[in-house]
Amino acid sequence: MSPIRNLLAAGLVVCLLSMPALAQQAGPQGSDGARMREQDWRVPTASGGLLMDTTVFRPPGDGPFPLAVVNHGSPADSSERPTMKRPLFSTISSFLVARGYAVALPLRRGYGLTGGGWAEDYGSCNNPNYVAGGLATASDIQATIDYMRKQPFILPDRTLVIGQSAGAWGTVAISSLNPAGVPAMIAFAPGRGGHIPGVGNCTPDALVRASAKYGSTARVPLLWVNAANDTFFEPKLVERMVAAYQGAGGNVTHRPVGPFGKEGHSLSSSDSGGPIWQPLVSDFLAGNGLR
Repeated sequence: MSPIRNLLAAGLVVCLLSMPALAQQAGPQGSDGARMREQDWRVPTASGGLLMDTTVFRPPGDGPFPLAVVNHGSPADSSERPTMKRPLFSTISSFLVARGYAVALPLRRGYGLTGGGWAEDYGSCNNPNYVAGGLATASDIQATIDYMRKQPFILPDRTLVIGQSAGAWGTVAISSLNPAGVPAMIAFAPGRGGHIPGVGNCTPDALVRASAKYGSTARVPLLWVNAANDTFFEPKLVERMVAAYQGAGGNVTHRPVGPFGKEGHSLSSSDSGGPIWQPLVSDFLAGNGLR
């Protein structure tokens, strides 16, 4: 072999060795852990071009279990997206596993080890396309549902979709598509373009219009929860968003709560937020014939 070919071959080996863990095949990447059977999974996106770095929790036993897909937010600082870790939402996950759900928490395109381009880009602050950004999130949520439903321990027709912040906006977005086998959805502080220093929300009127667009086709029951001291999406804006969604035909139950800690936007991601939101979620699930 020529020196040039030797160098190319050596470079290829180095490249392969340095590739991230997500070069592995789809599916589980090891055995169950001790805590809620925590397991590292790889879930294909809709195009199959990327594998989403995903955490899966399960109750004891073989199932089959109803599925819950829990969806993370997006950091206010875009430079933090590539270093994001796999989400856990420990309090939400524990709550769901205790009720008999298997829980999948995907890290979407453009975040952490999943990598790839940021699919949820909604454009400039002056003229954002919040509808398209949310539907890109919804695509990764639907891909997770589709893949996990193929697993023998998952019931194929009983799935909850739950999200926080940008993940909740994706939840509102996918509600507009009325995915089969999804009897209910839960959105904690949904929205995009929040928390611009000195400005607040980026373009609030665009969020209201996007909410109406989603609501015009959404019929699946949706629980919308927000805290009074959420500085990303303040209560008056949330009221407008909910009214627009519902006025357009969306099936929404709005449950605003009082102030939470120093920042209400962290209600669902904080371990101490559970006593506030859990009764609301329990009532909502029971009201829709779910555990």
